[in-house]
Amino acid sequence: MSKFLAVSQDDIINEIKLSCQIPTIVKSIINRRIIIDVAQETGIKVETEELQEAADSLRMMNKLENAEVTWSWLQKHGLSLDDFEELVYYNVLSSKLAEHLFADKVEQFFVENQLDYAQIVMYEVVFDDLDLAMEMFYAIQEGEISFPEVAHQYIQNDEIRRCGGYKGILSRINLKPEISTAVFAATPPQLLKPIVTSKGVHFINVEEIIIPQLNKTLHLKIISHLFSEWLNQQFEKTKIEVEDIC
Repeated sequence: MSKFLAVSQDDIINEIKLSCQIPTIVKSIINRRIIIDVAQETGIKVETEELQEAADSLRMMNKLENAEVTWSWLQKHGLSLDDFEELVYYNVLSSKLAEHLFADKVEQFFVENQLDYAQIVMYEVVFDDLDLAMEMFYAIQEGEISFPEVAHQYIQNDEIRRCGGYKGILSRINLKPEISTAVFAATPPQLLKPIVTSKGVHFINVEEIIIPQLNKTLHLKIISHLFSEWLNQQFEKTKIEVEDIC
């Protein structure tokens, strides 16, 4: 037999307090106000067509395929139709402000930080024993064994072993500094000398370095980064007074 439990607004507020989420909520509130105020000061307007497009994108992203599903989603998140429209309006306003402030700064930022957006295609086997890793390194150099054979023999995880140690397409942020330095200095295809970290002995085969191109996706990513930094700076400069929540 299912049990019915009612959750009140006071319960929700109390949970926010007990889960120590108030600073996060306060920052979101202040950031929203900063964006709205600066957008108004700069004369940014949101057109009806932009709202419709953004609303359609939001519905698609959340798989809101019909009115029934949409209404269920709104109820789940405690939103009214007016709230939904406000959410869409804020998203569009925020995006337009970001473009207004930083669109002309993207290219210079990309040039200055291009290496941060490079990606690597690599395969890896992690050993516990440095001597064994070095033995495999020299064996591959001498043509006595191949990297896929080493991966098949020494990787314990079935899924990773079947992929031959393939790690995917990685950015610098995905790698430990000592590994990042070595792999991005490689001349692919290149087998690197084993690298020791706290996780073990990394035996890495660098297949490809992907040089970044300033396409639409990266353009948006850089604008988002610059806008986030700017917003943090504005927040830090704002004097905030939070009323006591009893």
